[in-house]
Order: sequence, then C-alpha cells, then structure tokens
Amino acid sequence: METQALAAEQPRRKLWAGVAGTLGFAAIFAVGINWAKWTPYLHKLEGIRRTRVWPGSDILAKAGSAHAAPSLHGAWTFTVAYVNSVWPAVVAALVISAAIEALVPRRWLLRVVARRTELGGSFAGGLLALPSLMCTCCTAPVAATLRRSGASTSAALAYWLGNPVLNPAVLVFLALVAPWQWVATRIVMGVVLVFGVSALVARLADRGRSRPEIHLEELPEYRLAETPRRYALALARLCATLLPEYALVVFLLGLFRGWIFPFDGSATHWGIVAVVVAALLGTLVVLPTGGEIPIVQGLALAGVGAGVQGALLIVLPAISLVSMAMVARELSVRVTLGAAAGVVATGIGAGVLLAVLS
Repeated sequence: METQALAAEQPRRKLWAGVAGTLGFAAIFAVGINWAKWTPYLHKLEGIRRTRVWPGSDILAKAGSAHAAPSLHGAWTFTVAYVNSVWPAVVAALVISAAIEALVPRRWLLRVVARRTELGGSFAGGLLALPSLMCTCCTAPVAATLRRSGASTSAALAYWLGNPVLNPAVLVFLALVAPWQWVATRIVMGVVLVFGVSALVARLADRGRSRPEIHLEELPEYRLAETPRRYALALARLCATLLPEYALVVFLLGLFRGWIFPFDGSATHWGIVAVVVAALLGTLVVLPTGGEIPIVQGLALAGVGAGVQGALLIVLPAISLVSMAMVARELSVRVTLGAAAGVVATGIGAGVLLAVLS
C-alpha cells in the first residue's frame, strides 16, 4: 500500500516541479523584458506620439561617413554607442536564454517548438517572437538556446527573424514617423520572411538529411533541485561563448563601416543595382532596435529611391553579421547562410513592393 501511494505521488511531484520551473522562467522573462524593452518603449512611444519625430540620430554616423576609410577612433566610438544602446537587452537575452535551458522542462518546451512540419515550426517560433521586441543580436542567444534544446530549425529561424522584423513596437513607431507605405511594406514582407521564408530555408537546409525523431518519454526527468546549478552553468557558457565574439564583430563592423555600408546621396545614381547592393550589404550591418528608421529617413531625404528604402526596411533589422556569428554554432553555417540569402531575397522583394506602392 505504501509503495503504491509513493508511485501515485511521484507524477504529481513531477508536475508541480515542472509548473514551478515554468513559472520561474515566466517571472524572469516578464521582469527582464519589462525592464529592457516594454517600459523604455512605452516612454519612447509617448515622446514620438507628441512630436512625430524619431528621437536620436543615425548610430552608424558614430563610425564615420559612407566611403570613409577605416578608423580605430570611429570603430571605438560606434562600439561604445552601440553597447550603451543595447546592453539592457543583451543582459535580458542572456538571463532569459539560461532560464529556458535550466527552468523549463524540456518535454514541455518541445511540445511547443518541436513541430513536425516546417510551416508549423515557423508559425510557433514567429508567434513566440512577438512579445520579446528584441533586435537581431539580442534575440540570437535565445534562438540558439531554443535550437540547442531541440526546437525545429524553422521555429528557431522564425523566432530569430520575427523579433526584429515584426517587432510590434517598431511597427507603431514607423506608423507615427513614416509614410504608410513603409509600414505596409514592413508588415507584408515581414510576414513573408518570418512565416514563409524561414520554413523554406529549413526545408531546403534539411533536404536529404534524416530528421532525428524526438521521443519525449525518453528525455531525462526534470529535477527542480538541479536548476540553480544548471542555470549558473548555462549563463556562464552563454557569456563565455557569445560576448567576446559579439564585441569583436561589432568593433570590426564599426571599423569598416565606410566600406560595408557606403550608402549616401550618391546611391541615387546607381539605379536597380542599388537595391541589390542595399539588400546584400544591409545584412551585415548591426543596429539597435529601430535603428533602421533614421537611416532610411536620411537616405530618403538624400533622394535615394523607394527600392533601396524598402530593401533596407527589411534587411537592416532582420539580420546582421554579429547575430549570424552568434547563431551559426547551433543552427549550422549552412542554415545561417540560407537565412541570410532568404533575407536578401525578401529585401529585394520589399524594394519592389515599396516602389510599386509609392
């Protein structure tokens, strides 16, 4: 009788342990995102609503002008300005990533993000991305953690791309300071990228490869008592592997900013080539959330065409060389480059769409 009672009690204990861990993750997520994103954006939204002007200037200008030669001073100035802008989001991303790995029972997580079809995975990942409001580099640690935990390729890709491209706060900012055509282009092509292209990239990348079956019942049991140690180890590993390459690549992008992103008023004479070049080079640039808005506004005032504007509205926020370096270890170089190619193609499509709407 006593043995039977213990056996009946065990599933209940496992359930409550899982609930406690998941609630702990939810608390960390809510506090972190509220501190780094929701509250600051509410304050920014109030200011933009009153002025209808984007606060601040083009952060790339900190590194120098278009076509400028490499400058250590410009690289350092850009790196400092970028870090000052994004460090709360980076901290939030790291603690949330570690919480996913340590606190959420893997069986429960995989029921959400380990979909059988690419479209199902992209749908799940894209929807999960909407509340986070992160830029591409800050969402990269979370996307990498999801993939390492067993999320499907399409779910991890959609989460990674969905955060910056379909960021609800940025869409509201755009609606307040930019033409409606910009907002329509961002939403339409953002949906195509996050829910369609991510699934296509995952399908093509996994073609010819056997897909390992995940049997939830065979996964290790979740033990709540082990979460402090697992959390500390996960956070230490994320900081040790991601932060050094993060800082290095940001500095290098600032150093070569004049060559990597040589767009100014002269791009008005490049014709259709400008759209393709913008889509290609825009995938390398690293920006904080919403940083694409003053850049595209400045180019529009300089007379750069709608095609370039549309391409940059997608490619600048969607991906960067920094975020690609951060996710390549878990997503694989093949998938990461496929995602970059998908972003370029979507950016060109966005340029065509904005040119038509304009």
